[in-house]
Amino acid sequence: MLMKTNRPAAWILVLLCVVESVVAFSAGAAPLPLTGVNIAGGEFWLARKPDDSVRPQYGINYCYPNQAEIKYFARQGMNFFRYPFCWETLQPKLRTPLDQTDLQRLKSAVRLATSQKLVVILDPHNYARYYGTNIVGGPTVSAADFADFWGRLAAEFKDDSHVWFGLVNEPHDMPTAQWIDAANAAIAAIRGAGARNMILVPGNSWTGAQSWLSEDYGGGSNARNIINIHDPLDYWAIEVHQYLDSDCSGTHNSVVSTNIGSARLKEFVDWCRQNHKRAILGEFAVPVVPEGQATVDDMLQSVERDQDVWLGWTWWAAGALWGDYLFTLEPVQGRDRPQMAWLRPHLGGPATPAFAVTVKSGTGGGNLVACTAHAIKADPAPAGMAFKHWTGDTAWLENPAAEKTIVTVPFKDVQVEAVFEKAM
Repeated sequence: MLMKTNRPAAWILVLLCVVESVVAFSAGAAPLPLTGVNIAGGEFWLARKPDDSVRPQYGINYCYPNQAEIKYFARQGMNFFRYPFCWETLQPKLRTPLDQTDLQRLKSAVRLATSQKLVVILDPHNYARYYGTNIVGGPTVSAADFADFWGRLAAEFKDDSHVWFGLVNEPHDMPTAQWIDAANAAIAAIRGAGARNMILVPGNSWTGAQSWLSEDYGGGSNARNIINIHDPLDYWAIEVHQYLDSDCSGTHNSVVSTNIGSARLKEFVDWCRQNHKRAILGEFAVPVVPEGQATVDDMLQSVERDQDVWLGWTWWAAGALWGDYLFTLEPVQGRDRPQMAWLRPHLGGPATPAFAVTVKSGTGGGNLVACTAHAIKADPAPAGMAFKHWTGDTAWLENPAAEKTIVTVPFKDVQVEAVFEKAM
């Protein structure tokens, strides 16, 4: 039997399906909430040992980001900046007060960004070492020494929630469990200082995404060990790095293929999704090669599709001391580097991202910008009942025992609920 077909209606239906698919894809491929760049220079003096003749000389062998750099990158649409520096510059001797001169330089550089509501990651670029060879958690530099440094630094920046704490750059050639113990000590010190800032925890073995599940490095995989991280606020994310040359080192003027980025990230992303972990891509870069733009697009489109895992990314790198480094984004006499054009479609803009604040049995929630404060209020108590307290993500409430209080929005979704009890 022949069936009649309403061809115009059928084609309209097909067209609508195609449009809906395109819209869905476009929505899923939006830039991440936080996109930006490492502005290197603070780590350039490269201390090696306490008696070395090399000493930090500001403006000569190291520097921090300047106003022109922040203005330039923010104008491009960046809102996320990683500031590498040396632990030894801020604390030349273990367990001593931070060097106030250098601390004020770093604070001034940080304020250039955070005063515009841009996010800064503080990055001790030390590879889990102190003066080059003393591994954190080893016989000369203990986990407690590392925690002492972070407790002091956190106390200085705890009042600015636009500042994130990246515990250290790229631990390597050490037992993974030893690194996790040191990270936990630092987290405890940060929270003990009263800081509620976001914490970023790298893995061992240069925190490479491509080797996240490998048991061949450092006495155990990052995947198996990092689940032992403990933060009483549960306000931390994983930081991984991913380079696209043959050995993942980021030292070659080449890429393996145009789809190597998404391929190398996949296993890590799947693991994060299975273990309910969030992450940032703290370092990645592509040199100026014919396939460069396609390689960048492949990698960043993959992280944009996986926004349930990724919070943001920072390109490696910019900074006034680089010269003609193959990955630099530092403009030359006002001219953009070629890679800036590749990144521009993937930049989210300078605005601070918003997150969902859900208030059950109360009012005042919504999609609210991170680092802003908003009043919430419990609903009127049912007959014969009285307000007792708030439950849920109460770390972000000014007073969880108050019927009307203030929520300060973190860089994650928050849910609280008013609890009532029988009136006395």
